[in-house]
Amino acid sequence: MENKLTIYNTLSRKKELFEPINPPFVGLYVCGPTVYGDAHLGHARPAITFDLLFRYLKFMGYRVRYVRNITDVGHLVNDADEGEDKIAKKAKLEQLEPMEVVQFYSNRYHKNMEQLNTLPPSIEPHASGHIIEQQELIKQIIENGFAYESEGNIYFDVERYNQKYHYGKLSGRKIDELFANTRELSGQQEKRNPFDFALWKKASPEHIMRWPSPWGVGFPGWHLECSCMSQKYLGETFDIHGGGLDLQFPHHECEIAQNVAAQGHEAVKYWMHNNMVTINGQKMGKSLGNFITLDQLFTGDNNVLEQAYSPMTVRFFILQAHYRSPLDFSNEALKAAEKGYERMMAAVSQLNRLKVSNENTVDIAALQENCFEAINDDLNTPILIAHLFEGVRIINSIAAGTEKINAENLDMLKKLFHNFVFDILGLKGEEDSSASNQALGKVIDAMMNIRKTARANKDWATSDSIRDELKNAGIQIKDTKDGYEWSLE
Repeated sequence: MENKLTIYNTLSRKKELFEPINPPFVGLYVCGPTVYGDAHLGHARPAITFDLLFRYLKFMGYRVRYVRNITDVGHLVNDADEGEDKIAKKAKLEQLEPMEVVQFYSNRYHKNMEQLNTLPPSIEPHASGHIIEQQELIKQIIENGFAYESEGNIYFDVERYNQKYHYGKLSGRKIDELFANTRELSGQQEKRNPFDFALWKKASPEHIMRWPSPWGVGFPGWHLECSCMSQKYLGETFDIHGGGLDLQFPHHECEIAQNVAAQGHEAVKYWMHNNMVTINGQKMGKSLGNFITLDQLFTGDNNVLEQAYSPMTVRFFILQAHYRSPLDFSNEALKAAEKGYERMMAAVSQLNRLKVSNENTVDIAALQENCFEAINDDLNTPILIAHLFEGVRIINSIAAGTEKINAENLDMLKKLFHNFVFDILGLKGEEDSSASNQALGKVIDAMMNIRKTARANKDWATSDSIRDELKNAGIQIKDTKDGYEWSLE
């Protein structure tokens, strides 16, 4: 198919036609989790955003190598260069080996990702498995004059780098503003400038995650791992680097600086960032008491939740907003997503029961064109879903007998919904939901049989009462020449 995909490049701050460096191969690198706790709603958004991109690139016929890292060393508790390693802190609290913590929460993360129907990455490297490669990258940066050693630590010299290149080009930060706004922290006097960042940190005696190096026993800085692993598996230049908007600065900004300092040129052609998740207008956080893990969402075991929400409801909820827009969680929004998802899946189920006519009164070709136009416009899933609901309306109209469809257009409609609902959006039927729908269908059948008897007896009051009660319960009934069809409003 002709490539018309445009994506918003954070680096250029505009939409660009996607043109891979070495077609049909596409290199995609996404920053994965730091595995020291259960995955939460904030983790679900980048996972689903870049799963969507992965799926669509594959649908377009590209050979995609999708690399998503696991951060298991070097990410300190305050996201700076001082403090305790997040994995090590958790290990001490639970009296476990750090890699036990990593394995435990990695397993739980993978389970949640499977529940959300995200495809596994092609490669999932761990930072702790690439210590030697990170040390070699540090040596290259030192050799090129953009890093310095101080008291066993190796720091990136941001000011010197900025004299030759441009530090801040991704986030729009200026080095003068950084100098004015960066406060001195205790224990960082060994830095030439407070905004210099660590490539290698000397391990204190109590630091339990440590490796030998040419500069003494220590551990790598947080930013280094992604520069190292992305280029190891995707080459010195690759197509797309993605992650959450919160990683744009300093993490991704530092990655660019490291890449250029080591090899003299940038590694990434397109930078993509998904926006953040808020809860009732507030940033999600444990301190605010509104922190919701994915397991809690799926079971309803959180005081913020009014009910449990299925993984596909959560996926549909996330896809209803454009990936670059903020996404605000509320029970009302999740309930609306649940109804929308169920309407979509009910229509998909209805597709196989539609009757073919010699006439055709629906324009499926136009619907298909609109769907592709939406997904090609920087993965505009809310517009795509709106078009798919137009398809739902068409399906229901055909079922009710108010529209006609011939065999050719019905095949096109079935293919369209299979491609977009399942292959690209990554939705799927859920057993619990299916069982609930079957039980609901039996109840509706029983009530409609009573209504049918009432109508035969010209008991219009009872007949109208049954329809009204079903409508009040959110169930739409449409009489057809063959009986009736029902759907959730």
